[in-house]
Amino acid sequence: MKQVQQLIGRAEEKKRLTDALQSNKPELIALIGRRRVGKTFLVRKTYDAQIKLEVTGLQDDDQKAQLQNFWISMRAYGLHTTSKQQPDNWLDAFFILTQQLERLDIQEKYVVFLDELPWMAGKRSNFITGFSYFWNSWASKQHIVVVICGSATSWMIEKVVNDKGGLHNRITDILHLYPFSLKQVEAFLASKHINYPRYQTLLLYMTLGGIPMYLDFVRKDLSAVQNINALCFNESGFLHDEFNRLFPALFDRHERHTSIVRALSAKQKGLSRAELIQATKLPNGGSFSKTLKELQQSGFIKAFSGMGKQKKDKLYRLTDAYCLFYLSQIAPHKDGGSPDFKQLFLTPSFKSWSGYAYENVCFAHIPQIKMKLGISGVLTKTFSYVAKPKDGLPRTQIDLLIDRMDHAIHICEIKFSESDYVLDKKTAENFKQKHVVFQHHSKTKKHLFTTFITTFGLTKNKWTSEVDQSLTMDDLFV
Repeated sequence: MKQVQQLIGRAEEKKRLTDALQSNKPELIALIGRRRVGKTFLVRKTYDAQIKLEVTGLQDDDQKAQLQNFWISMRAYGLHTTSKQQPDNWLDAFFILTQQLERLDIQEKYVVFLDELPWMAGKRSNFITGFSYFWNSWASKQHIVVVICGSATSWMIEKVVNDKGGLHNRITDILHLYPFSLKQVEAFLASKHINYPRYQTLLLYMTLGGIPMYLDFVRKDLSAVQNINALCFNESGFLHDEFNRLFPALFDRHERHTSIVRALSAKQKGLSRAELIQATKLPNGGSFSKTLKELQQSGFIKAFSGMGKQKKDKLYRLTDAYCLFYLSQIAPHKDGGSPDFKQLFLTPSFKSWSGYAYENVCFAHIPQIKMKLGISGVLTKTFSYVAKPKDGLPRTQIDLLIDRMDHAIHICEIKFSESDYVLDKKTAENFKQKHVVFQHHSKTKKHLFTTFITTFGLTKNKWTSEVDQSLTMDDLFV
């Protein structure tokens, strides 16, 4: 991957890594986050010369290859051994590592970085046993920072963070690296001398998400639409088939994960557990629960509780921007040739995707929305809301509810458009009806605000007087 030289954002994460280097005790840091989100780059840019060993696991290789890779990495960092024979198990490998690190004449604290740990620790490899020995018998007594990193977030949490064996309660800090916000994406592009209008930056965000590696492929000599074309619709584009690489790299039996993601992409407002089981034909049970949990922990889907609903009624929603774009816009056109992205703007499929994608952007920027509404200090809960036809009232769907603890609720309508949004009589009356339905079913006594979140704002007319607050995409770039 081609890396930019400047570390954008990540101020809090960098501070915590720096504090670990400056502390007077050994540190064992678990760094987790979605694939391609920039974990390796963060560690390298923060620690640089302090890294005395970096080893990256090999995808889909056996224990022998992993041990050989570990051995070669040690030698590449000058950790030479007297033996010419590589170790054949992880206990020996880490014992040799301790011997070589002890020979280093280093007065200052230094770093050992083990990247893509889940790949390194294959099934029945006893890697965790060897690593536990390394930390408990040696590293925990040294002036050292050990960083362990993995894109398979659920594996890292289950096998390392929540380990009941030798690593139990040994982690000194857990860093979860999340995708960039819109403000960080804007700064990232500016570091590449790309200064798009915010609408074009928003299009990129809706398509690629806040994933640094994807954004690093954006070229300054192309518009946002041209970049999306080149990356996603050209057969040689990096993101043309990235979807089919993602899940095999993260999960065993990844077909189950892919099946759930595909089902959610077809039902944008979300599916309940029962509906997902019906749509995927996967058996109900512990393995299904585990798959859902793994997808949530890795940042691909989110579970939303309905207001006043029981836990079992929560809806699962696909929130990974690239996966949604791939399944709704790229995959359907693969067999029929690659269309120009500009051609898709006029299709019903694009309008459906863009509306849902913008909703996801808003859900990812709730703190920014609260800031604009002046309620940053108010405790809130957020929901999406669906009411089935009942009591003579029609089915009603609300994009976003912000339930405030100061006795008010924002009923938010999210609209994506290429220019100012024109609120007409039909939309205004529909929104009034949503108030009536919501108030009837929820029995709430709280004050209901009518809040619109659009791209460019509302065209002022006689219907906009019905709106209490109007936010635009600019309010998300803070």
